[in-house]
Amino acid sequence: MDHNSQLLKGVLDMCLLSLIAEEPSYGYEMAAKLKNRGLQLVSDGSIYPTLSRLQKAGLVEGYFVEADGSGPPRKYYRIVDPGRDRLQEWSGEWMDLSAGVSAILNGGEYD
Repeated sequence: MDHNSQLLKGVLDMCLLSLIAEEPSYGYEMAAKLKNRGLQLVSDGSIYPTLSRLQKAGLVEGYFVEADGSGPPRKYYRIVDPGRDRLQEWSGEWMDLSAGVSAILNGGEYD
């Protein structure tokens, strides 16, 4: 696993939770959204275990929706109140961390 993948692994939970907070989504749809927003390294294989972990932690709920036409039902995920709280907490931590890292990389001071 390369360095970029390791960095992404640490924030994938937060990114998926943020996407689900925007609107309920299914796994493949979330993978496409992540890629469209610049996270090219995310594979479907890393999304599904993360979604399962978020569900087991009580941060999202999964439910099935029948596919239009043919095909199996899709499992969608929606955020629940503890997930909203956790996302707000993680977002604040991320902002602090990224500001500190940016200050170090730019040779400045953290405000």
